[in-house]
Amino acid sequence: MSKDRVMGTGLKLLLDMGPLVVFFAAYFKGNIYIATGTFMAATVAAIIVYWLKVRHVPMSQIITLVIVLVFGGLTLALDDPRFIKMKPTMIYVMFSAILFGGLATGRSLLKVVFEAAFPPLTETGWRILTVRWAIFFAVLAVLNEAIWRNFSEEFWVSFKLFGFLPLTMVFAMAQLSVMNRHAITKEPEETPSA
Repeated sequence: MSKDRVMGTGLKLLLDMGPLVVFFAAYFKGNIYIATGTFMAATVAAIIVYWLKVRHVPMSQIITLVIVLVFGGLTLALDDPRFIKMKPTMIYVMFSAILFGGLATGRSLLKVVFEAAFPPLTETGWRILTVRWAIFFAVLAVLNEAIWRNFSEEFWVSFKLFGFLPLTMVFAMAQLSVMNRHAITKEPEETPSA
């Protein structure tokens, strides 16, 4: 990969989290409709920067973009915030279904997406991680539904940033033991005897 096609971790984190932070700030400066429009624009901008930087956009980002535009568009067109509140549920359900679907066909799609970013793992390790992430996404979908249906809009918006993000980080860190246990270690090369 050429030097101009590499994205730093800081920029990737900014592009992944930036639209969510923009949504949060716009909501508290305006309302759910301003936040939705701003979120849609920020997501499109992040995808454009992603493309300009590495000339490739991961499928997960494309799926997220489509769902953001569809559910955000429905929110604005129908003047109904329920659609943007359901957007995280749809993303989590889709990611969970994709991971479980891959396992059903004997493939760890998590490996396909993250193999280059993670240390080499055994097939068992990839399968365990895939199952765990699929279950985690399903739990997040249920949690999002429970929160937006039972709590205030302001609580839901705050939980998107201060609930889902920390939960995801803690869950990801908890997977390090699996990654360490199932890491493939290279055998030291034998030196020829004289």
